[in-house]
Amino acid sequence: MGDVGDVTDVSDVSTAADQPEPAEGVLARAMRVLSCFTEEEPVLSAAQLAALTSTPTSTMHRLLAQLVGYGLVMRVPGHAYTIGARLWELGELSPLSLRLRETALPHMMRLYEATGENVHLAVLDAPTPETATALFVGRLTGQGSIPTLGRMGGRHPLHTTGVGKALLMTRDEAWLTRFLSVPLERETTHSITSHDELRTDLERARTRGYATTREEMTLGNLSVAAPLGRIDGLPPAAVGVVARLSRADERHLGPLVVQAAKDLTKTLRAGAS
Repeated sequence: MGDVGDVTDVSDVSTAADQPEPAEGVLARAMRVLSCFTEEEPVLSAAQLAALTSTPTSTMHRLLAQLVGYGLVMRVPGHAYTIGARLWELGELSPLSLRLRETALPHMMRLYEATGENVHLAVLDAPTPETATALFVGRLTGQGSIPTLGRMGGRHPLHTTGVGKALLMTRDEAWLTRFLSVPLERETTHSITSHDELRTDLERARTRGYATTREEMTLGNLSVAAPLGRIDGLPPAAVGVVARLSRADERHLGPLVVQAAKDLTKTLRAGAS
């Protein structure tokens, strides 16, 4: 018989499965509420938010009152809510706004003046390669520019947008292998969904220095984009032009976009030194 000290009382042993789930914090609940607002649904009622987040209506009203108090959401007519000015104000303090977009605007303006077409600035938003997207942080357009789906703060697939493909040009083989481990969704009948075809397209892009899409995100559009060089403190970025396919000249747009990317890279690096 062993010593008394060697005996383990199994009633005191607990497993991870026995532990209660940690309570969701206020910040997590607030983020779930804020994440409900989208481009398609920028205005939502308390009842809708409660349903979308599986939150009791009374709890939702209390949480919304706090968010309104901090200016993160605001009330609008119809007993509804939308994103507040304070949240926009905080977002403008991001390096993507203060450093990248503000520095890029003069370069984007020169590119717009040279082409008369939409000019987009995007960064790689990649928590993981499998979930990576192009996040649009800057956009210039004019009355004669063809309508596009891109907007500041919007995100689109990497493989169907010019700036997205330009960002893919900068990724190494290990990163691309993970990115291509998931299916490529088709946005139009012209979208590239074959992994081998996309790899070939990216190799051509690297050779000429810029990426292109032809009606792969929006019918009737041609996009030409080039990646910026590495900038400390900023995610990979790319600048591009979107034009009407029927009037666009890739041989003209390509060198202009590449030069804009080089000039912007130089300005950003100079500002960081």
